[in-house]
Amino acid sequence: MPVQKLKAFLDENGIKYVTIQHSAAYTAQEVAAYTHIPGKELAKTVMVKIDGKLAMAVVPASHRVDLDRLRDVAGAKHVELASEGEFKGYFPACDVGAMPPFGNLYEMDVYVSDALAEDVEIAFSAGSHSELIRLAYADYERLVQPKVASFSTRVP
Repeated sequence: MPVQKLKAFLDENGIKYVTIQHSAAYTAQEVAAYTHIPGKELAKTVMVKIDGKLAMAVVPASHRVDLDRLRDVAGAKHVELASEGEFKGYFPACDVGAMPPFGNLYEMDVYVSDALAEDVEIAFSAGSHSELIRLAYADYERLVQPKVASFSTRVP
């Protein structure tokens, strides 16, 4: 999704947000360091397949997805990480690995770690490796209506 489409969606819904430009970074932890945003407030989108269907698992940059716990939360038989080839066609205008966590715009289920739901604000990649959007978590949750659950663990 081009960042313009995402911004238009946010504007249409009256959402207040800030765009943050930064040096190119390819991991959520690098982005957190460059932008001085705590890793627990920076959301990373992990593409997964839940019983063969693409979905987004959104966790803090300082966490990883626990696939077994996500399987239990989703009530699924099988959960695995999706390969780049399986999902990049859904996001042709986005850098791979920089998809904003708005699966609802692509008819994908979105699962959010309860660790992110504790934050007043969250930030996430805006479709590129050099731009973030920061907004109130409550606004994100209202727009996306994700399933919030405990399925991430902090990276040591």
